[in-house]
Amino acid sequence: MPELPEVEAARKAIEEHCTGKKVRRSVVANDSKVIEGVSPSELESALVGKTIIAALRKGKNLWLRLDSPPFPSFQFGMSGAVYIKGVAVTKYKRSAVSDEDEWPSKFSKVFMELEDGLELSFTDKRRFARVRLLQDPEAVPPISELGPDALLEPLQIEELVNALRKRNTAIKALLLNQSFVSGIGNWIADEVLYQARIHPLQIASRLSREDCESLHRCIEEVIRYAVEVDADCNSFPIEWLFHYRWGKKPGKVNGKRIEFIAAGGRTTAFVPELQKLIGVKSVKGKSNQSRKANPDEEEDDEGSKGEEIEKEKEIKRQPKKGKNKKVGSHRQQKVDASGDNSEEANEKEKPKKKNGKKPLAADKTQPKVVKANRNELKSLDIRAKAQAKESSKKRSGSNEASTQQKKKIRK
Repeated sequence: MPELPEVEAARKAIEEHCTGKKVRRSVVANDSKVIEGVSPSELESALVGKTIIAALRKGKNLWLRLDSPPFPSFQFGMSGAVYIKGVAVTKYKRSAVSDEDEWPSKFSKVFMELEDGLELSFTDKRRFARVRLLQDPEAVPPISELGPDALLEPLQIEELVNALRKRNTAIKALLLNQSFVSGIGNWIADEVLYQARIHPLQIASRLSREDCESLHRCIEEVIRYAVEVDADCNSFPIEWLFHYRWGKKPGKVNGKRIEFIAAGGRTTAFVPELQKLIGVKSVKGKSNQSRKANPDEEEDDEGSKGEEIEKEKEIKRQPKKGKNKKVGSHRQQKVDASGDNSEEANEKEKPKKKNGKKPLAADKTQPKVVKANRNELKSLDIRAKAQAKESSKKRSGSNEASTQQKKKIRK
C-alpha cells in the first residue's frame, strides 16, 4: 500500500487539475531520508517557475514532466500520497492525512502552490518514500529496473506461461518482484491468487497452463477494476478478499476461513479450502494464524534494491534489547576499555574445548598444595642452612683444638 491503482489515481488527479500550470511557490521538507540526492533549496529552485506538462507513472513510481529538465520523481513507499487542496483524491487504506488535519500536513515532503492558487502536496508519514530530481527518470534506477507495467504493458498469456516455467520460486514472491512485473503489491497479489485459486507458496514453474490462464485473467481484471474506481476500496466488490484481510484475527470470506502465512517476506492472506498446495515442490511458509503481524504493519514491496537496503539500515539503527547502548560518559568508556562487560573478555575467560570434549574442571586445591609445598621447602632450606652453620662451627672448633695440641707436642 499504495499499489498501482492508488498511484494511478494520484497521477490522474495531477493530470486533470495541475497540467499546464506554472509553479509559483514550493516548500520542501528538510528530510534527507525522503528527499534523496538533492537539497531542499535545490529542489525548490528546480520547481519554481516551471510549468507542469504531464504526470507519468510506471509501476508504483510517479514523476512530473516539466517544461524543462530536471524532473521530480516520487517513489511512494509504504505511505506516500498525493493531496490536492479542494480536490477529492482517493484515500487508500491507512491514509496518513484526513480532511480535518492541518494544511499542508505536518507529513508534507514536497509542497507546491500553482499560479491559479491550487495547492499540491506529497506526504509521507512513515518516511519510506523517496523524492528525487532527475534529468531522465526512465533512464535511471529505480524506474529503469522495473519490469513491464501491469496495467500499461500487460504480459500476453504465452509470455506469462513461458516466464513462469523458468521460475522455481513461490508465485506470491514472484508477483511482488517489481523486475518481473511492476505495480503489483501485497494486497493485489493476495487478491489475484485468491480469485485464481492458487496457493501463495506454489512454485511458479509447477503451475498448470490452466492455472496460468486463470492468473493472467485475474491480474487484468483486479487491476483494471481498481483503476476504474480510482482505487476507492469502498467500491470494490463485496466478495473480494480485500475487505476481510485487514483484521487482527483470522476471519472468513464468503463463508470460507482465512489464514495467514509469511510468503515473499510478507504477511499473506489466503483461503486453504480453495487455495490448495499442489505437488511436492513448494516453498514452506510460516503459519501466522494468531496474526501477531497484521497487514497494518506490513512493509512496502517496492522491489528496488535501494529501498530494501534502506529498510535494513533502519532496522540495524534501532538499539537491540539486552545490549549496552553507546553513551558519551567517562564511566561507560572506562568500562568498555577495561572489557569487564564485553563478550570478548568473557570468551577469553572460558576454557576452550578440545576434540569436542568438555574441558576438565580446574583443581581448586592445587594452588593451596603448591603454596604448602613452597613453605615446607623454605622451612627445610632454613634448617639445612642452620645445621650447616652448626657443623661448620664444630669443625672450626675441632681444627683449632687439634692445632693447639700439635703445638704442644712440638714443644
